[in-house]
Amino acid sequence: MLSNKFFCPFWILGYLFLLKVEYIQTQISLKFMKNPFANLLKKKDKAGTPPPTPSGDKKKKETFFSKFLKNKLGKSSVKGEEIVGVELTPNEIRLSQISNNKENQWVLERFFVHKFEGIPEGGTVLENPDKVADELKLAVQTAKINTSNAAIAIPVTSAIIRVVTAPLMTDEELATAIKSDSLWENLVQLTDNLEDYSIFHQVINRDSTANTMEILFVASKLSDINSYTEIIKKGGMNAVIIDVKCFALKSAVDQINQIGGTIEESNLTTVLEFGLDENYIMILYENNPIITDIFLRGQDRSTLKTSTDQEEIDALVRRYMTQVRQAVQDFETKYEKRIRNIKVTSNLENVDAYLSSFRKVMTNTGFNLFDPMEGLKIPAQLEEKTRYDNRSYFSTVMGLAFRKLDVFGYFKFVTAVKNINLLPNRDSMIKQKKAKAFSNFAFKGIVGVVSVIYIILFGLSFWQISSLNKKIDGYDQVVQEWELKTQEKNTFAKEIGKINKSIELSKSIGSNKKLNFRVLAQIASAVPKRVKFDAIEYNGADLVIIQGSAFSDQDILKLISNLNNKKLISQASLASMNLSGEQSSQQMKGFRIACILEQV
Repeated sequence: MLSNKFFCPFWILGYLFLLKVEYIQTQISLKFMKNPFANLLKKKDKAGTPPPTPSGDKKKKETFFSKFLKNKLGKSSVKGEEIVGVELTPNEIRLSQISNNKENQWVLERFFVHKFEGIPEGGTVLENPDKVADELKLAVQTAKINTSNAAIAIPVTSAIIRVVTAPLMTDEELATAIKSDSLWENLVQLTDNLEDYSIFHQVINRDSTANTMEILFVASKLSDINSYTEIIKKGGMNAVIIDVKCFALKSAVDQINQIGGTIEESNLTTVLEFGLDENYIMILYENNPIITDIFLRGQDRSTLKTSTDQEEIDALVRRYMTQVRQAVQDFETKYEKRIRNIKVTSNLENVDAYLSSFRKVMTNTGFNLFDPMEGLKIPAQLEEKTRYDNRSYFSTVMGLAFRKLDVFGYFKFVTAVKNINLLPNRDSMIKQKKAKAFSNFAFKGIVGVVSVIYIILFGLSFWQISSLNKKIDGYDQVVQEWELKTQEKNTFAKEIGKINKSIELSKSIGSNKKLNFRVLAQIASAVPKRVKFDAIEYNGADLVIIQGSAFSDQDILKLISNLNNKKLISQASLASMNLSGEQSSQQMKGFRIACILEQV
């Protein structure tokens, strides 16, 4: 067996390895919390001028090794923390969950659309929380969702999204200003108190020349956020991300571009949200979204939904496309880039008819429905559920499903979304999830170290067994020789015992005369089998006293008779007798015999 000295180095190495992993993960998390996110969601002003391009330092390219290391550590740590995208609407609930297989392909793990009735026309999700929660619970059970982590999105109309300019500050100074509530009070004019909002912010650009920086500010009423989280909770899930629908759409577009898009599409993609709920054009240029609202009148929404009057539809298209064309022209003038194709997402059933009208108005621009599942591996059991002519209106739920990449802060280097999360307790949630992910990783590390130790021990054991087997060759022959030697030893031991007894008895006779030894020899030869001597006393003249024990009186009498037959003993008589003890469960009798020697 190996000593503790053998185990100690392995445990020390395992512990140091886990500490190193924790340090690397912490550095990754801290580094990528500061990624720039410039030109984010500025509404078009009255003059129609697009938002200015932020200036700043170019992002440093990471080495291949650092990307590989972060990717492996991130995926290993967050593995097991799945997330499901949940999109809530007044008449249906959409669920989506993705995973990554061994071939590094994105796989649509779960997809389910749950249609329901009971909410009056024009009603909203927040106006019917109990109904939506019950339907969500039913949808989760039917879809067999195996995680409680949910990512949801609120409408753009429920969020305040601005890019504000502030004096240049360090991260510590910015944190201090935010804690004192002085920053947002000076930069953002809100109608209510700051305490009534859930706020997310991110520095998207620092300009040392102008001594300024741009901050993305996203906020929503806490009452709305709490209402959404309560619906999710009643539905049996736990909200870990509360996104805004426009950012969820961007997440879907970015991922599809990464999966199968061209280099041109990765650098410049234009998306048009066209429908009854929200309308805006989002131009993604060099990973920076420029979003412009498209205004629709109340009667325009009625026209989109029910009108069959062609003149009314054509008038709506002209007003709508005027705003789209203006946003496109402003971008092309500003950045000197040509927009040739626009991806469209819409929840309208007759969207194809409107796309034809769009192409007639902007003849040099293509309009095509965006497919958020393009390039994904769809299992056979989900093919029927995903077979829709228009899959563009699943863009939000698919974008939310892709948020599994950065929900816990590990995959910021993979996706373009910069963790827009309006969950009020997001910091504590992320810390808990990171701790859980690291504990899982640490557990696997410990298991790995222990496994290595056991493999080494097994290897050493086999080696020792092999060595010992060689050493015990001829074992049977050795055993036979040992048994023979043992028998010889026992035989010699008996002889030695007799000799030692004679020597011991001879010590009681002090004289060295020849007669005395002859007397001793005759006495020794007179001893029967069932008699043993304890001591012999000689008075130095003519009397020898023998003390011993025997099994029976007959044995004692036989001894006396044998002594009387010896030539050098004139008379042997019993001096005394007593019970001396037990041997082999039989009572022994002690005796003293007096022997008178012949006078020579």
